[in-house]
Amino acid sequence: MLIKTFCAEVMGLEATTITIEVSLTRGVMFHLSGLADTAVKESYDRIRAAIQNVGFKLSPADMTINLSPADIRKEGSGYDLSLAIGILAAHGKVSDNMLHDYMLIGELGLDGQLKPVSGVLSVAIRAKKENFKGLIVPQENAREAAVVDGLDVYGINSLAHVISFFNGNESFESTIVDTKKEFYTRQYTCDLDFADVKGQESVKRALEVAAAGGHNAILIGPPGSGKSMMAKRLPSILPPLSLSESLETTQIHSVAGKLSNGTSLITQRPFRSPHHTVSQVAMTGGGNRALPGEVSMAHNGVLFLDELPEFNKSTLEVLRQPLEDHHITISRARYTVEYPCSFMFVASMNPCPCGYYGDPTHHCVCTPGQIQRYMNKISGPLMDRIDIHCEVTVVPFKQLAQMQPGEPSRVIRERVIKARQIQEERFSTSSIHCNAQMTERMIHQFAEPDATSLDMLRMAMERLSLSARAYSRILKVARTIADLEDSERVECHHIAEAIGYRNMDRGDWAERGG
Repeated sequence: MLIKTFCAEVMGLEATTITIEVSLTRGVMFHLSGLADTAVKESYDRIRAAIQNVGFKLSPADMTINLSPADIRKEGSGYDLSLAIGILAAHGKVSDNMLHDYMLIGELGLDGQLKPVSGVLSVAIRAKKENFKGLIVPQENAREAAVVDGLDVYGINSLAHVISFFNGNESFESTIVDTKKEFYTRQYTCDLDFADVKGQESVKRALEVAAAGGHNAILIGPPGSGKSMMAKRLPSILPPLSLSESLETTQIHSVAGKLSNGTSLITQRPFRSPHHTVSQVAMTGGGNRALPGEVSMAHNGVLFLDELPEFNKSTLEVLRQPLEDHHITISRARYTVEYPCSFMFVASMNPCPCGYYGDPTHHCVCTPGQIQRYMNKISGPLMDRIDIHCEVTVVPFKQLAQMQPGEPSRVIRERVIKARQIQEERFSTSSIHCNAQMTERMIHQFAEPDATSLDMLRMAMERLSLSARAYSRILKVARTIADLEDSERVECHHIAEAIGYRNMDRGDWAERGG
């Protein structure tokens, strides 16, 4: 007897339908074909124990199972449920009348309970495209899959209940998630607020400009000046996710297995802050199963690297392509996958190894050579992709004790949203969404300075020894500053403020080790 059930293999963000064929003949052998990895090959022992523990006994038979298409490697424990139902149907324990209408995915415990797996949202999208009537998943994955409209999703917690479902002995209600309603009714919440930050008005202004234009930023200052504190509050002033951004972000986290049980949508912008010991693979993604890395987990959000020079140089260099292209292609011997990674890159660093170069209250003990080597850990091409450089100074205790709470994030966020709306209208006919993504042609079209501003920019570049790469960055930032003021043209004072955000291009920074 030949039985077919259906599952899916997730590679990158895409899922491929896998047909599981089970054939029984006389004998006692078990054969599994179709490029299955160790976890899939070991599944038979789990399945046999689960079947016995839910009250079924299989008769001896020569069993051949094929996972098609055979040229796609099958990995993970998500095939357990589909294999178990196929085996039971081949033995006549499960009716095969509805098997062709449903895709099944889930890991089996030895007691027959279904355990959650990763990538269920991608599987649900594939099931919808392949016109399956429904999808059967573990209960914990049900809401995640149910955001796909037009697909009946059944969250079931045990193999015994799945058997009853196909035999018609028990009925189940499909899980229904009103995606739009759930998305739009979710209240924006953020535990961290810029009202907690006293002083540092210039730095908060720089982060506001960065958020308004989607610009990458780096904060340079001594220990204890509040660099990390302010960077962690950046998500509180970013504009809310759109529904399409939310779905895409949720899909990435689903593939990575990072969604909390029962979560249907991610409605807050991600904030990823990996430790400086993070490996190159963990940063970009890959591994045996081509999982997304930190750059993709930060998609539509913020990637924050604290103490930037402490990161491995090769790990930092792999950020160059994602920062430029907003997607990353991971190529290995067995696969090539592509993940989106459009994020705001924010970093912090000390001005020297001891952290106190230029600090009026502490003496710097670093030699010029040590400072130069420390600064050289960050390459020019990487700095070229950072629009805003901002120096952070320590707020004196006397001022800190007397200051009132700062401007709340809610107020700053309103200005940022208004500026982003202007940019959405400006770029409505293109594929970009914010000023940071402007091409040279767009800079010429939307941020071209007048003659007076151009003369000021030329003098600033000569006097401050600004590098040539700073030119387009200054114009992009100036365009954002103008948007925050609802100004149609880029004017002199916009250019002047943008020039102030190129501290690390100045000659005195370049000569620190000299």
